[in-house]
Amino acid sequence: MIRMLIAVAMLAAASAAALAREAAPVADDPVMEKRLMTLAAELRCLVCQNQTLADSQAELAKDLRNEIREQMRRGASDQDVIAYLVARYGDFVLYRPPLKASTLLLWSGPAILFLIGILLLVRTLRRSRGLAADAPLADAADPPDEALPAAGGEAGRS
Repeated sequence: MIRMLIAVAMLAAASAAALAREAAPVADDPVMEKRLMTLAAELRCLVCQNQTLADSQAELAKDLRNEIREQMRRGASDQDVIAYLVARYGDFVLYRPPLKASTLLLWSGPAILFLIGILLLVRTLRRSRGLAADAPLADAADPPDEALPAAGGEAGRS
């Protein structure tokens, strides 16, 4: 009985620890922190790739937020911070990269994949309709294949 209570208590403690999150750093300047999070919402986490820097809890995202915070303390504008990150990591760091030759595939990729999917669907439907049209229609007057005598079989001997 005591072992079961200890096991339940340990399980409850483990699940509570799993739900615990790291506390956000205390903001020296709430206005700068709001500016930081607004800017971080426009930047991609390089580890997660599907999250913004503001949303990500990856170590690199935390480091990048700290780097942005330090640049802001030094008086860098939002454009200066973005220019620094783009120079260091490329356009990929932007959550909405600009449309230019190097990002054309990134912007047109979903449309290209959609068109390929439509073409494959049309091709598949045409093939299935073609196979259905090529299949012989069974006539009620025709006997089934099993009832027909085989060539050179017993019917030829009589």
